[in-house]
Amino acid sequence: MKGPVTRSARRRKGRNAGSTKIWRRIREPLAQSRFVKNAIASLLAQFLRLVRLTNTVVKGSAQFDSGDYAHLEPGIIALWHGQHLLTPAYYPKNKALVAMVSRSADAELNALALEKFGIEAVRGSGGRDNARHLDKGGAKALIALKKSLVAGKNVAMIADIPHGTPRDAGLGIVLLARLSGRPILPAAIATSRRKVLERTWDKTTINLPFGRSSIVIGEPVFVPAGADDAQMEEKRLEVTAALNAATAEAYRLVDGRR
Repeated sequence: MKGPVTRSARRRKGRNAGSTKIWRRIREPLAQSRFVKNAIASLLAQFLRLVRLTNTVVKGSAQFDSGDYAHLEPGIIALWHGQHLLTPAYYPKNKALVAMVSRSADAELNALALEKFGIEAVRGSGGRDNARHLDKGGAKALIALKKSLVAGKNVAMIADIPHGTPRDAGLGIVLLARLSGRPILPAAIATSRRKVLERTWDKTTINLPFGRSSIVIGEPVFVPAGADDAQMEEKRLEVTAALNAATAEAYRLVDGRR
């Protein structure tokens, strides 16, 4: 018995190895195909619209297009990694928005999906630990975001550092607030039906249709133009606390907790 079982296992292993090699050959051109990327981005955008359409916004949620936040605009909308996916579907269509998106290959789909909602994407990373040592791409992105704010557009930025400590703001967003003089608006969107990818570093949350949703905008954070290193760190901690509080409130609203 042992001989045939071993040969069978070897044949299966060989077939699996062959399938893997074929997939690798196919995957590379697919990953480089603009057509395929656009198709996937379109599907993603349609799914986000479905989630928005089928999730009733609960009482107590913020209404960004109500005029209540007009005095804070243009502002810097702060979001957490893994909790930001629904933002384009819930952001008001009549308001201009420019969003910073990572320069990684995986994030290109995010940038393409944003375009489906009429949101402009700026590629870069502004979440470095030391705001004085931003890389070239990050510095260019911050300059582009500052120009957008000067032009009267709101901007959106992920506050925590990619693959760093989740839900702990980096200094990049604080630097943008200091340079622009515009407030940071901690924002969170949650749904009652969701799937949390526990193995991801940021506990990415996949929001699902047919439930309840909430939008929370926390206390704005202002950064003085002349803020020194100590004040920048203080403001970084303030952003972290405000964004965590907004996130907790968003989940409290959809989960019906008091």
